[in-house]
Amino acid sequence: MGEFSARRKIFSFGCMIVGVAMMIAGLYMAITLTDFWGVRGTLIVAGCVAFFVGLYFFPTFKHHRGIINFMFLFPLLFAFAVTVIIPLVLGIGYSFTDWDGITLNKFVKFDNYARMFHEPQFLWSVLITFLFVILNIVLVNLVAFLLALLCTSKLKGLGFFRAAYFVPNLIGGIVLGYIWQFIFSKVVTEILNSQASMLTETKTALIGIVLVYVWQYAGYIMLIYITGLNTVPGDVIEASSIDGANSLQTLFQIKIPMIAPTITICTFLTLTSAFKQFDVNLSLTNGTGSVNFMGKFLSKGTQMLALNIYDTAFVNNEYAYGEAKAVFFFIILAIVSICQVRISNKREVEL
Repeated sequence: MGEFSARRKIFSFGCMIVGVAMMIAGLYMAITLTDFWGVRGTLIVAGCVAFFVGLYFFPTFKHHRGIINFMFLFPLLFAFAVTVIIPLVLGIGYSFTDWDGITLNKFVKFDNYARMFHEPQFLWSVLITFLFVILNIVLVNLVAFLLALLCTSKLKGLGFFRAAYFVPNLIGGIVLGYIWQFIFSKVVTEILNSQASMLTETKTALIGIVLVYVWQYAGYIMLIYITGLNTVPGDVIEASSIDGANSLQTLFQIKIPMIAPTITICTFLTLTSAFKQFDVNLSLTNGTGSVNFMGKFLSKGTQMLALNIYDTAFVNNEYAYGEAKAVFFFIILAIVSICQVRISNKREVEL
């Protein structure tokens, strides 16, 4: 390849300069709430296009492939930054202030974090969330694995069973919660000839939430286990049967060790999903249920951590305090997830 022409260099740098200038002008209009002739949005988009056109024709052979790769990755990276990274950074900053969703008057340092550890309702939400997570990690993976064994057997109509078990996962959590609320309040009450719904008591309501979550999520985890079981070589299973291994020995000594990576993935997905449980908790009980904790009477006995954060920010309009709780929630989820993956990976090596 020959040298780049001076015309190409001028075109490339000119497009990038014009593009940056147009984007700055559009952003300035957006910040100052001015919009001459309705071109604010057009300026930003056109400036972005002009900048990337200039970047594409940037006069370099050495880094041209890297530039092209960056251009293709930029939409995804931009969306991830706007929806995850920037809100996370801003949320951490707001958690040290008295922000009420509109105005910010002063920094309160660690007051919001200190306050949450003296709030019985929040501490109870953390406790009940951990209990919910432990129950669901065990039950969801157990039920999903048993369903996967059933759906990888030689029974007829396996396609129907796979679809039927997966269908609950397609129902939205809000809709699902209201459906099961009717079942618990009307159907189960009639069957048990009870005067009150099981959702009125904290213990039974928590059992109801766990049952609904297992019913909804087990089908999804089942499909991952099915994929893992299908990767077990058939000749290994056949060799074990020739050696005299029965079904249980084949299951515990061959199949389970060989799908250890699948178990790690399913455990991780179940853990993170259970921690972030919100929609079923909101629509099924909305946190109701009385309980005595730390010497105080709490009327939100089934309110888990995500719902507690939502109520703090959007119901009580304490946005900065809600941000502090959300940051603490993020730290808990990150630590628990990393520990779970590390322990599971070590277990994979042992198996």
